[in-house]
Amino acid sequence: MLSRRLTPMRAVAVLVGLVTAVIGLPAVAVAAPAVPTQLGAADLTLLNGVRLAGLWEMPAGQMAAARGNKARVREIGAKIAQEHVKLDQDVVDAANKLGVPLPSEPTPEQKGWLKEMRGASSNQEFDQIFVSRLRAAHGKIFPIIGAVRASTRNDIIRQLAEEATTVVMGHMTMLESTGLVRYGELAPAALPEQDLAASGSLRQAARSQVAGGGTGFSPTVVWVVLIAAVVSGTALTYRVFRPR
Repeated sequence: MLSRRLTPMRAVAVLVGLVTAVIGLPAVAVAAPAVPTQLGAADLTLLNGVRLAGLWEMPAGQMAAARGNKARVREIGAKIAQEHVKLDQDVVDAANKLGVPLPSEPTPEQKGWLKEMRGASSNQEFDQIFVSRLRAAHGKIFPIIGAVRASTRNDIIRQLAEEATTVVMGHMTMLESTGLVRYGELAPAALPEQDLAASGSLRQAARSQVAGGGTGFSPTVVWVVLIAAVVSGTALTYRVFRPR
């Protein structure tokens, strides 16, 4: 009699222990990793890119304000130069907080663009060079800013990226309002190869896990085991207590 009383108790204990263990598995599998806040290569690219943009677009805007053939070009030049003064100060402040050195002069290519503007044979030619060069440059840095804003782990960089997004989008819109943008000459959009490779790796990891090659726990498998445990425990309890 004693043996018959203990057998169902043991069965229930085993069942409870098994269910508890199975339920606890997903919590271990989905534990969120700690998020680091260090600067990445993309963060540094943003800091340098925004700084370099200011170093050549401020004098370019000042030239446009003084030499532009169209009133709209002169207006836009003054606006771009003014907004880059603030953005440049903000990127310098951000770099100082993060301890990151910044360039102090434009790149040789950017210096060449400024020289090209100074050498324009007429104010009309100047307008075309100014709009073409600045619109192309803004189009190149715009996707970089968006990518950094979406992925950065640093609050200072995130705030700077948000400001730069607003400024660059506004400048592209203003430049396009002149009617001088030659869209057919703009460089095609290019997605970062690193991002594409990372996306491919994530998809491959997901396929491997589904195929059983992953090291993590599959939620589907966990629930199957849980249901099987409950069914087995119920059957065992019924066999112990069923009328003889």
